[in-house]
Amino acid sequence: MRRPGETPSQTVGPYFHLGLAAPGERVLAGPDVPGRRIRIEGQVLDGDRRPVEDALLELWQANAAGRYRHPLDDREELPLDEGFLGYGRCSTDFRTGLYAFETIAPGRVPHPDGGLQAPHLSLVVQARGMLLPSFTRIYLGDEAEANATDPLLAALPPERAATLIAAPVSPGTYRFDVRFQGDDETVFLDV
Repeated sequence: MRRPGETPSQTVGPYFHLGLAAPGERVLAGPDVPGRRIRIEGQVLDGDRRPVEDALLELWQANAAGRYRHPLDDREELPLDEGFLGYGRCSTDFRTGLYAFETIAPGRVPHPDGGLQAPHLSLVVQARGMLLPSFTRIYLGDEAEANATDPLLAALPPERAATLIAAPVSPGTYRFDVRFQGDDETVFLDV
């Protein structure tokens, strides 16, 4: 008897905006959550720097005190804030590739090898034509002192580390474009 072969792999998508991203999921912190309010906005761009329509972005982060809303973060001396999800999701605009998250600035979190990491947000990107999601980080451009001591940023050449820094564009608003391919491609992490 002949055994059936494996089902061929398929790319994810399309139409994330129809089924996977609800409008309110891009807001990670309710109005009573302590911390500095920030907005992260940008575009997802392909290798030709055209907008990627219908990409799905997921954002994960610690609260302002540096604690994750996750069972493995058991540092009880740090508060867990009611109204802070620590996770958000949004899809890009179908025509422009634009996205935006509303949250609070994250606190510093411990590094597994000791010391503290700079405040950062973890970003997962999925899009049509991708077999696997891409993982990256967003560091805040106005945290120069903390960024200078972050182990991940320190391990990268300066021009590559710059692709992980969100530029302040107005008080509380940062621009972070996700770029696939090319000399200025965003650094993606192998997790």
